[in-house]
Amino acid sequence: MPLFRRSPILFLVVVATLATSGCGYVVGNPYDPQIRSVHVPIFRNETFRRGIELQLTEAVQKQIQLQTPFRLAKGNADTQLVGRIVSVNKRVPNQTKYDDPRELELSIAVEVTWRDLRSGRVLAQNQIPVDGRTAHAIVNTSFAPEAGQSLATATQDAVNQLAQQIVGLMEAPW
Repeated sequence: MPLFRRSPILFLVVVATLATSGCGYVVGNPYDPQIRSVHVPIFRNETFRRGIELQLTEAVQKQIQLQTPFRLAKGNADTQLVGRIVSVNKRVPNQTKYDDPRELELSIAVEVTWRDLRSGRVLAQNQIPVDGRTAHAIVNTSFAPEAGQSLATATQDAVNQLAQQIVGLMEAPW
């Protein structure tokens, strides 16, 4: 008589173990439980477009509060998330025969480093590294002035997308 016919509970345990092993799923919170707080100073802006560093910093802080268990702190934070805006470009891929822009594209590139202030080490990131400690986040968005969209709305959309990408870097690696 087979072993599993005598003990259906053993069969269920074996099936459950095999079904959940190696799938890459995480049960519970995807963030490191050892980290409780993060300091996010105002991002450095190395472009000629002023004010975007404040928008991006605020958006990242809001995303951290909404999506993570971390609290924002200034003085005695466990970690620090430092960002640098390296480029903001606006281009016109489509225009009318009178050279009026029909559609514009806005792209923003940011370098981000998340450092553990207790140990001094750079935390692991799942992005394309620029060097061993930095990750790139690039976002592109398009807008159409003819449809009533503006550079301000496109900038806010791009900043929100970047903030979500940056906070996604804070998840614990698999």
